[in-house]
Parts: sequence; structure tokens; C-alpha cells
Amino acid sequence: MSKERAQRRAAREAEAARRQVVRERALARRARRRALVRRVTPTVRRGRTGRLRRYSRGERSAIVALTLAAIVLIWVLVPDPGLRVGLVALLLLVLPVIVVIALDRR
Repeated sequence: MSKERAQRRAAREAEAARRQVVRERALARRARRRALVRRVTPTVRRGRTGRLRRYSRGERSAIVALTLAAIVLIWVLVPDPGLRVGLVALLLLVLPVIVVIALDRR
């Protein structure tokens, strides 16, 4: 009787050990997969990053609205199409300088 119980206990322990090994392999595989996904996906940085500061939503909308208004004025007031395109291109090239000069708080 005790030999049977010992054999059953040994079988249960062997089965539990086998299940533990399978579980550990699955956990290791999941950890490797998560590490790979973490390495591959870009990180999202919140808050201020880099040297350039971020403008508020109101400032950005004002920049866009004034730029669009200037482009509309160029298209309405300038008769020559080539000059229109040149002025719009010049406006878009000079826009970052204008924004820094107008909104810099230093």
C-alpha cells in the first residue's frame, strides 16, 4: 500500500515538475517576445524633449492661420503666377525665422 502511494506521489511530483518546466519555458518565451517588441517599437517621449520648445495650441493655430492668410493675400493681390509661387515659397522658407522672432520669450 505504501509503495503504491510512493509511486503515485512520485508520478504526481514528476508531472508537476514537467508542468513547471513547460510553464517556465512559456514565461521565458513570453519575456523574450516582450523584450523584442520593446526593442523594436519606438518609445513615446512625453513632455519637453530636445532644445526646441513647444508652442501652445493657441500659438500654433495662430501661426497656421496667419500663414494661410498671408498665402491667400499673395494669391489675391499678386497678378503674376510665377511671382505668386515664388512669394509663397519665400514665405514658407522664412516662416520659422519669423516665428522665432515673434514668439521667442528670452
